[in-house]
Amino acid sequence: MLNVISRPLVRLMDRYLPDPYLFVLILTVLVAIAAMGIEAQSPLAVVRMWGDGFWTLLQFSMQMLLVLVTGYMMASTPLVRRLLSRLAEMAGSPGTAILMVSYVSLVASWLNWGFGLVVGALFAKEIARKVRVDYRLLVASAYSGFLIWHGGLAGSIPLAIATEGHTFAGQIGVIGTGQTIFSFFNLAIVVALLIVVPLVNRMMMPPESESVYVDPELLKEAAPRAAQSDTPSERMMDSRILSLIVGISGLAYLLDYFIRSGTLTLNVVNFLFLMVAIVLHGSARNLLSSLSEGVKGGAGIVIQFPFYAGIMAIMVSSGLAATISDALVSLATPASLPFWSFISAGIVNFFVPSGGGQWAVQAPVILPAAQALGVDPARAAMSIAWGDAWTNMVQPFWALPILGIAGLRAKDIMGFCTLHLILSGIVISIGLTWL
Repeated sequence: MLNVISRPLVRLMDRYLPDPYLFVLILTVLVAIAAMGIEAQSPLAVVRMWGDGFWTLLQFSMQMLLVLVTGYMMASTPLVRRLLSRLAEMAGSPGTAILMVSYVSLVASWLNWGFGLVVGALFAKEIARKVRVDYRLLVASAYSGFLIWHGGLAGSIPLAIATEGHTFAGQIGVIGTGQTIFSFFNLAIVVALLIVVPLVNRMMMPPESESVYVDPELLKEAAPRAAQSDTPSERMMDSRILSLIVGISGLAYLLDYFIRSGTLTLNVVNFLFLMVAIVLHGSARNLLSSLSEGVKGGAGIVIQFPFYAGIMAIMVSSGLAATISDALVSLATPASLPFWSFISAGIVNFFVPSGGGQWAVQAPVILPAAQALGVDPARAAMSIAWGDAWTNMVQPFWALPILGIAGLRAKDIMGFCTLHLILSGIVISIGLTWL
């Protein structure tokens, strides 16, 4: 049944979805027009907002790029690759392959979104070498695990409000992860998606006559570059001693940090994955080889994130984001505010595809509404977080890393992901409003 429903969606996306770079340019123009038409801003004012905001997310952009790169380096260590290879050997049929990629991606994305994207893509390629299965759906299954990230350990909004001195601390105080990530309603949503997402992927499998396969030879990884000479500098590149000293020292620091009741932040997550990657890769040569490959997947982030910062600046400075959020929040009651916050966040995410950036845009609107209606600010914050994650299923920005690794285009997987948008929206809405 679901494979019949997904077919027209796949054809629609294949025909009309533009390249992610063109997508962000189109969004820029649409937001500018909306700011002039709805908020009565002059063209010059809009251009100034855009230009002034273009570079405002450089620090956050670097954090996001490091999440991807450190996640890639972690996922590409020999230990993790051997584990993925052994897991892939357990996939004896196309249906089992789809389920396994879905579960691995979901669990990995809950731990860390960059790790999840990379592990999902690498595992999909590993399985495609061993099992004849529709490669588009296999990669879409890997990306569908990303749906869960903002309810997980690297969720930028719950980690932000758990940090002392965060932007809205004077309004809501510091809210620990026990009230957000590890709350009952959030864990219930996570568990529900762990069940629903793999089953939906399995049920979307197209018939063999409509499947798209890939030649396993095209998926082979390049062999690591060997030392060019036996010089002292080359021997140092292959030495494990220096890497172990630095990596173990970093892990010791983190152990002490958590003993001192340190909180889990994006910087801590990046530091953890980098130190583990240093230890598991063993030598500087292996680590740098992995780094050079990981950076390639982040090319889209580097060029597109400034454009989204410019879009965000227009949305915030013109009042357009507040207008959208206000319009939806005005419909809310104490019981329905989480739902409308979720929907508004899903809409805003098309224009501000950054959890941290979206929090900056919507928190000034949602938090006062939550206080006025007596809604738990932790639930309101997680409503925005889940809305941000939800529409990533059809917002191609965060698919760039996995597409770069898998060698596909956004239009190849977005048709399958559109069905996830519909079904997961129902699941998440129920969890936010009724649990």
